[in-house]
Formats: sequence, C-alpha cells, structure tokens
Amino acid sequence: MGQLVSQHGHAVVMAGGGGTRLWPMSRHRHPKQALSLVEERSLFQTSIDRLLPLFPLERIFVVTAAEQVDLLHAQYPQLPRSAFVVEPMGRGTASCIGLAALHIHHLDPQAVMVTVTADHHIQNHDAFIDALKAASAIADDGYLVTLGVTPTFPSTGYGYIRFGESLGSVAGFKAFKVDAFIEKPDLAAAERFVGSGTYAWNSGMFVWRTERILGEIAAWMPDLHATLTRLDEVWGDDSYQDRLGMLWPGLKKETIDYGIMERADRVAVVPVDIGWSDIGTWDTVMAAHVSDAMGNVLRGDVLEIDAQRTMVLANGGRLVALVGVEDLIVVDTPDAIFITRRGQTQQVRDVVRKLEEDLRTELL
Repeated sequence: MGQLVSQHGHAVVMAGGGGTRLWPMSRHRHPKQALSLVEERSLFQTSIDRLLPLFPLERIFVVTAAEQVDLLHAQYPQLPRSAFVVEPMGRGTASCIGLAALHIHHLDPQAVMVTVTADHHIQNHDAFIDALKAASAIADDGYLVTLGVTPTFPSTGYGYIRFGESLGSVAGFKAFKVDAFIEKPDLAAAERFVGSGTYAWNSGMFVWRTERILGEIAAWMPDLHATLTRLDEVWGDDSYQDRLGMLWPGLKKETIDYGIMERADRVAVVPVDIGWSDIGTWDTVMAAHVSDAMGNVLRGDVLEIDAQRTMVLANGGRLVALVGVEDLIVVDTPDAIFITRRGQTQQVRDVVRKLEEDLRTELL
C-alpha cells in the first residue's frame, strides 16, 4: 500500500447544506453547520479542528454556498478566503466533490483528497485520524475508499455497505472491496445486516486521488464532466466566476454514491469504530449527548419535575418547565418553539413546508 502520511494529502469539508430538519435553530441565514449542537464549538468548527492533526490549514478546503462564506469564515478566521470553494447553488454531493477535486488537482496533480462533511459528530478523534491515514494509503494505490461505520444498532435511517473480498490490514484497520451499497433498509433487513458482521453504515466520508475521482466523473457523469472541463478552460481567469454561474444551475442534482460509488471498480471500505453520528435530526442530536439518570438531555434554563427521556434545548431566553412528561423533544428559540415526540422529529419538514406555503419567510 501507499504511504500512511503524504505531503500530497488535502482535505475537503462539505459545508453547504441548509439543515431544515433542525429548524427552528437552523435557518437559511444560520444553518446547522454553524450551530453548537453537541459541543461548545459549532459543527463546522469541530469538523476543521478534527482534521488539524493530519492536515495544515493551507491544505484544508471548504465547499459551501456563496451566502454562507462570510458566516463560516467568521467562525474560522484562520482559514484563508482562498480555502472556500464556492458553489452558486447546491447540486448534490457529486458536483460539490467534482468542483473541489478540480480545484485541488490544479494545486497538486498528485493530490490525495479526504472528503468529510460539516454535520458529523465524532467522539474518538484519534481513531478518526488513524482511519484517515489508513484510508489514504489505500487510496494512494488507486482505490476509491469510503469509511464505513461499524453499526451499533439496526438503524433504518442510514445506508449500508456490504463487505466483499478482504484487502488485508493497513495500520491496524481492516479493508475490504465493496460488494454493494444498500439504501436505507427496513428494520428486518437492518437487523440481518448488523447481525452478520459484514456490513457497515455508509458515513459519506471518502478518500481518493483527485486524478482517480475526476476520471470516474468523466466515465460515469458526462454532464458534470463537461461542466468541469469548461471551467478548467478558464481556471484562474476573470471569466471563471461568470462561467461557473452560467453552467452550475444546469447540472442535475446527484449524490456521489449513485453517480460514482455504486458504478465504479476498485472501491474499498475501511470499517471504523469512532463514535460517529450524523447530526441530521433532533433525535440524533439527543443521541449524541450524555443523558442524566432519567434519560433527559436538558440545556439552558430548564426546570424539570418527573420528566423522562426528554430533550430540551432552551435558547429562547426564558425558563422552560417540564412536569410529568416523557419522550419529548423541545427546541426553544426567541421567535419559535418546536415540540414533538421522540422518533417523529423528521416531521419538522412539514412545519418548514407549511411556513414556506404561508410565506412566513422571516421564520426560515
């Protein structure tokens, strides 16, 4: 395998999402990656912090929307403005990754590119860095590598990766060829997957050489390849931004999983146990916290009497009192309160949709 650590290693943080499933704290002007939901620092700040043991700041890049650059730069002013790769609008992870790969490939044609997201919580930072080192060594040998999280319960909310042929061990981490990517399963299938020991959760974290991923885009995503080629023609010119703004809206939204990973050869998975969770719903926010003896997670000015298995995030500048309730999620902000039962937090999307229909954009 290749080197565990290379001067050609670069990191990309995907940080352009809106996070409507975390309304009312996550808003268009202040999306979830800029929020402190689990730790004192924001999800975005911790996503950069985790990378620093392996990458100097000048080799960390952030892909985000134009309207979020000022916000994110203010949260991490040590990052130069040149570190922000700006999309005119979101067009899925495939386009996001393709633009970042083109950017980094211009800087270093031998680059190995680590791609992570700004909305993950990872408890074991050291194991995370060690896993990236192992995955980088495998990627240096031409594989498209994904980190697969060892499942801790039969989740129906995550996609799964089925292990194929063993690729041996690198720096203490096992590696396998990917046999298949499976979309979010039903509970019975998820229980089988976890029980078999031959599946991992699809974390959405990847490692590859820029040359390799750009080649796969050329092979499998001709429209994206054509757009990147036209941008490459004017790279560094004054006309680049105008061309980007003209071409990007015409791209179809597509994930990197469907666009590339499910089709390509030489795809590998490195199973990891790093205390990972995808902070995508209020249920996952609650699960990422350490609860008290009654199963509660209480943040802010909260008075609790006989409450169980309930989370309250009191950010509205007032007291929230709980009496005799159980299995609730309460998110209090200065202008809106969201209350639902645990397990139903996905339905916040219905609230957001109704606010859009009612043109109550000041709450979005």
